[in-house]
Amino acid sequence: MQLRYSFRLYPDTGQQRALAKAFGCARVVFNDAVYARESARRAGKPLPKIGELSTRLITRAKQTVERSWLGEVSAVVLQQSLRDAETAYRNFFASLKGDRKGPRTGPPRFKSRKDTRQSIRFAANARWKITTSGRLNLPKIGAVKVKWSRTLPTAPTSVTVVKDCAGRYFASFVIDTDPQADAERMPATDRTIGIDLGLTHFTVLSDGTKIDSPRFLRRAEKKLKKTQKGLSRKQKGSKNREKARLKVARAHAKVTDARREFHHQLSTRLISENQGIAVEDLSVAGLARTRPAKSVHDAGWASFVNMLEYKAQRYGRTLIKIGRFEPTSQICSTCGVKDGPKPLDVREWTCAACGAVHDRDHNAAINVKTAAGLAVSACGAPVRPGAIPAQREETGSHGFPTEPRAT
Repeated sequence: MQLRYSFRLYPDTGQQRALAKAFGCARVVFNDAVYARESARRAGKPLPKIGELSTRLITRAKQTVERSWLGEVSAVVLQQSLRDAETAYRNFFASLKGDRKGPRTGPPRFKSRKDTRQSIRFAANARWKITTSGRLNLPKIGAVKVKWSRTLPTAPTSVTVVKDCAGRYFASFVIDTDPQADAERMPATDRTIGIDLGLTHFTVLSDGTKIDSPRFLRRAEKKLKKTQKGLSRKQKGSKNREKARLKVARAHAKVTDARREFHHQLSTRLISENQGIAVEDLSVAGLARTRPAKSVHDAGWASFVNMLEYKAQRYGRTLIKIGRFEPTSQICSTCGVKDGPKPLDVREWTCAACGAVHDRDHNAAINVKTAAGLAVSACGAPVRPGAIPAQREETGSHGFPTEPRAT
């Protein structure tokens, strides 16, 4: 499977200007591709293919006065931008036909220079490399300083340079994992676990372990309120407003990074200690429309379960999702009698049939494990197959690659 390893970049002033030029050229080519296809659709003509668009929007456009500046950036960046437009249209048509799972995808829209997130991608034929000194050498940009937080396990196949809303630069490498190395890193075990997700306790395990919810957003609300108030007082379009916007974005980015790190550490721990894991398939979108919506978003259950899913596939673990309508909080885990629904303020209850006293969350975690079949069957079943998209980042050891990448 493929994973993304993300590292912080620190370009100098000249490299920032070169990156801004590359972001702009990629955006223009993407918008030209969308405009060309929309014009053909409105005229009732067949949509132009990617080869025709490449010749018209890149090769011939460089020879014109209006688009001559496209030659100042790497041609691979422009070609990858066309591929992004092609992928966006493919996803849109697949969503219309019902072949694509999830919410319906809309048609591609024009990108704006005011977008706070910009990105460009360099494929293997772009002649980028990691130098012996640990810098990332990009064509027509230069050797950019990288903060290596861990070692790349294998040679990357592509790199995406991203500038986020907080003004930070990242290099996202796509690598193919080594199944043998993953099996040695996390050998098989005979333990299984059931997980009950909540708000007061982020997770309650079937073995009785309770992990409190960090509530990163709640703890940062005071600072966020102060920075947001400062932003609202600045005049629109002024440089001071842009500075205030960056402060707000950096405050939110700090919360997001802390939450992601917590999810990575906890998911890796659960995957390494257990061969089989059972979790509820919660409707996060529905819960986000209820009264505790902010707390639901702050917990980030969907992101956590997604990490469990791709890490289980990577390390040969079994992850089972039980239905969201399974009455895990109503069934006695001792005798199996359904005791009926209970208000949320009831955290402990006594079974009317057998007299067992249950902690609500612990009892639910045991029922999650039982409903998944992990309580009575041997673990080690094959993981369900399926395509897992490359994730943004993985936890790992510190260091930087000592060998330069072969171009």
